[in-house]
Amino acid sequence: MVENFDEWFHDILENANITDSRYPIKGMAVWMPYGFQIRKHSMNIIKKLLDKDHDEVLFPMLVPETELAKEGIHVKGFEDEVYWVTKGGQTELNEHLALRPTSETAIYPMYALWIRTHIDLPIKYYQIVNTFRYETKHTRPLIRVREITTFKEAHTAHATREESDEQIQDFIEIYKEFFDDLDIPYLISKRPEWDKFPGADYTMAFDVIMPNGKTLQVGTIHNLGQTFAKTFDITFEDKDGEHKYVYQTCAGVSDRVIASIIGIHGDEKGLRLPPKVSPNQVTIIPILFKKGKEEVLAKCSEIKAQLEDAGLRVNLDDRDIRPGKKFNDWELRGTPLKLELGPRDLENNITIAMRRDDGEKIELPLDENLAANVLELLDKSDENLSKMAWNFQDEHVKFTENIEEIPELVEAGYVVKFNWCGDESIGKEIEEKTGYDILGIQEEISEGKCIASDNDAKYLALIAKTY
Repeated sequence: MVENFDEWFHDILENANITDSRYPIKGMAVWMPYGFQIRKHSMNIIKKLLDKDHDEVLFPMLVPETELAKEGIHVKGFEDEVYWVTKGGQTELNEHLALRPTSETAIYPMYALWIRTHIDLPIKYYQIVNTFRYETKHTRPLIRVREITTFKEAHTAHATREESDEQIQDFIEIYKEFFDDLDIPYLISKRPEWDKFPGADYTMAFDVIMPNGKTLQVGTIHNLGQTFAKTFDITFEDKDGEHKYVYQTCAGVSDRVIASIIGIHGDEKGLRLPPKVSPNQVTIIPILFKKGKEEVLAKCSEIKAQLEDAGLRVNLDDRDIRPGKKFNDWELRGTPLKLELGPRDLENNITIAMRRDDGEKIELPLDENLAANVLELLDKSDENLSKMAWNFQDEHVKFTENIEEIPELVEAGYVVKFNWCGDESIGKEIEEKTGYDILGIQEEISEGKCIASDNDAKYLALIAKTY
């Protein structure tokens, strides 16, 4: 699948009823029912994590041009990607309105109205919305699109720089827990200066390695310092009556989270979904003959109710088609666990369970412990998906001290670690010489030489082929 990953990915979106890219605007697609369920369960996880100390809100989609223009650095970063609304019906608008490429310029004018004193801080809001960017590169469903339909963005404001730095660490922990729940491994790094979010003091990012060796940015966290506070005049009165600018952060994930779930866990047969996000955690497949058909169906319904009472999402596939076709369908769609029940199984008071992650089959007694046994198998499936994914990442990250080796390693599907002095000109020289992007700084180091200069190394950095 690695050699044909792009083709596999495109096909699975259609065949597994994830999205339909035939919508008549390039870079925009329709979420189909099965895919939308995966999306919903994934977003419920991040919402639950954020709801502990953030409030969910919803801001308008349209941003006045005057507000977008206030932040020159920010506009410069997005100016070639903005969609503009210029008419209302047949009437030319007095002011052009942008479809949000992101929401800083929509949210922060309101923060300036809401924040008055230190009592109002911190503010921690988030929303899950669609954003629009006129992507001029080759579009890819869920990966590089013109309408990001699943854009979770959190925006916070604080009284001190220390509090904003602490918020960055909080976001990192939230994202780690989020991706752990999805069984997704990740590389965390600090983006180089030339690749940070426009207007940010610094940017932290989560990247995953897809099966073709390319990295996909799946989460970003930005310390905005006081850049936007000064632009939009977001001030507060402190305890001593002094007026000060707030410190801000923002953090986002997008449709790419779903792309990573599909790509990282999938195999030649189709999806392999983590139990927490699978639309059906268990699919029951009755094996029907004329004799005993009603008894088997009745028992399947009883099992379904028993498992649903235990809080599981269960599907009973009673379609009038061959069992083999059902097995193939649910392998394609990645249901974590299938339960097979035929007349002989009913006589023996068992069901045949099969895990999607490893194909293991096991007999489960049809007794009061069935739900507990099913939950245990789902836990094992969850653990195994995570283990396999982390092993894949560990096997596809290599360190080198020779800059000449980087292109060969990257083309072989590796993310490459190397020592870097941190000098921007040297960093850009490394990118130019190798032809690949520096993802960022993974950690500070105190020994070794820079891979591209005689300077002492300050950082362990990552370089890779990116989407």
